[in-house]
Amino acid sequence: MTELGGHARYAIYWAPPRGSWLEAFGASWMGRDAEADEQRMRIRTDLPLERMTEGPARYGFHGTLKAPFALAEGGDAADLHRALADYAARTAPATAPALAPDADLGFVALRPSGPAPALDALALDIVETFDRFRAPLDAETLARRRAAGLTPAQDANLRRYGYPHVGGEFRFHVTLTNAVGPTLAADVVDTVAPLVAPYLDPVFRLDELALFAEPAAGKAFRLIRRYPLRG
Repeated sequence: MTELGGHARYAIYWAPPRGSWLEAFGASWMGRDAEADEQRMRIRTDLPLERMTEGPARYGFHGTLKAPFALAEGGDAADLHRALADYAARTAPATAPALAPDADLGFVALRPSGPAPALDALALDIVETFDRFRAPLDAETLARRRAAGLTPAQDANLRRYGYPHVGGEFRFHVTLTNAVGPTLAADVVDTVAPLVAPYLDPVFRLDELALFAEPAAGKAFRLIRRYPLRG
């Protein structure tokens, strides 16, 4: 089992159940299994898969709940692990409408096919509960993220939580591509939809949290612990 400590950053994500078809799809789409930390043969397709997944592949196949963060000064990865285990033991799973591929965010992702208030509320609770473990952003990182262009609400989130897409700005998604143009996005959606449709449940159930870690700056994230929600 991967050691908890010594990593540059941590993140709290959703990841498909270990051994599930969706996990196998994600690994073959990204060309990498983030839990085994191993390369995987990619799905055969006419799409420029390696190029359009270059960014997402480094983070693994996941849905963000609390975005990557460095531990606060004096922070301990073992304390983060214990807090996650305690939180999972007392927190109930959340459900949402079925996931489906779309490109509404400017890139292709699997997203709930309708409103998901329970999932949104759980994500916000996770962000707020675990923010005490997060080191503040340095001035350079803050400036770089603001340079992308943020709404006032997103900028307030960035200053408060170190990430702009929180609360009303949050949209649960499992990223499949970098930012892509509309023609390529449509091709990706058309390719992915029949691949995943037989294996996506009519109701998406988030019943486990996954702790990911970046071993060193710029390295690929790894899934290092899973925490079933048992509340």
